[in-house]
Amino acid sequence: MVQQLERDERVRDAIAHWAPRFITNGVDYNDFMRVTASVSTWDEWLPAWVENGHSFAESARDAESAGRVRTAGELWNQAALSYHFAKFVWMLDMARYEEATHLAVDALRKAHSFLDPTAERIEIPFEHGATLVGNLRRPAGRPAPLILLFPGLDSTKEEFFGWENVFLSRGLATFSLDGPGQGETGLTTRIYPNYEVAATATIDALLSRDDVDLDRIGAAGVSLGGYYAPRAAAYEKRIKAAVGISGPFDFAANWDGMPQQTRETVCHHTGASSMEEGREKAGELNLYDAAKSIDRPFLAITGRNDRLIPWEQTQRQAEEAPGGEFVLYDDGNHVCNNIPWKYRPLTADWLKEKLAV
Repeated sequence: MVQQLERDERVRDAIAHWAPRFITNGVDYNDFMRVTASVSTWDEWLPAWVENGHSFAESARDAESAGRVRTAGELWNQAALSYHFAKFVWMLDMARYEEATHLAVDALRKAHSFLDPTAERIEIPFEHGATLVGNLRRPAGRPAPLILLFPGLDSTKEEFFGWENVFLSRGLATFSLDGPGQGETGLTTRIYPNYEVAATATIDALLSRDDVDLDRIGAAGVSLGGYYAPRAAAYEKRIKAAVGISGPFDFAANWDGMPQQTRETVCHHTGASSMEEGREKAGELNLYDAAKSIDRPFLAITGRNDRLIPWEQTQRQAEEAPGGEFVLYDDGNHVCNNIPWKYRPLTADWLKEKLAV
């Protein structure tokens, strides 16, 4: 009975904390309500969302057979989102987690083939024989400034199609990265507190290209990616400007206030064997030393109603960075996903302006 109540609480937490995130990233509200209404225990979460993804995939194949390629692409993107959100903080069965990861990756590649055939999957040799993976998308025309997009603890490049479009519509190229401990890269790697090494490997892998402007590179990250972006900008000086949305200054500072499944996800992606070790590993993700080295334009954005990363943590990033600016939305939640029309255009416009200088 205790376990049953714990799982019910996890479902309630997932809906309460992340519903705006699902909708902002493209999950239809009615679809979200229908799927979550069928889930009463946490072990039911992944199967329900995977089945939803299968339904979209079947419809996508039907559309493709009928020659409706735009519709097929849109449906494949919905499938990718369902597969991704099936497993995003679901640590109960890692074989099923891995299967859902691959389903999400494959579905988004199909979406790209119909919606943006110029999108490229790029695999990047990394430390200890590992491989980082990212998606490059470019606007039409001359080589554009490049924005590196960094996911957080439980987000991945498969979540970013809609966010990428905000930058592309403003003439900026995007590279959405599954770095160490993230997405499909996270199947074989652990989280790196020194995330700048992933940013460096990514930029190095793109040096031979002439279709993006590598003299004008920016970075943006959400949630824990809001730590990765300023951390990378502190040490990888080819990044000329950075934005962090709802990023922590010290990721362990709100450990006790995090949902249980978030703490479990930290433990998994850091390789911690206990909650206490997980707290210690989370504490390694901090900007105590790095903040003073962020000597280029840096914008920290958050919402006052953030329940995962208290807004004061993000404010501290900007206060301790020599080039820091801070924007606080009084009506914003975590990553301001309840007000995407505010933070997303600001992020893209600000980076475009800084990289134009």
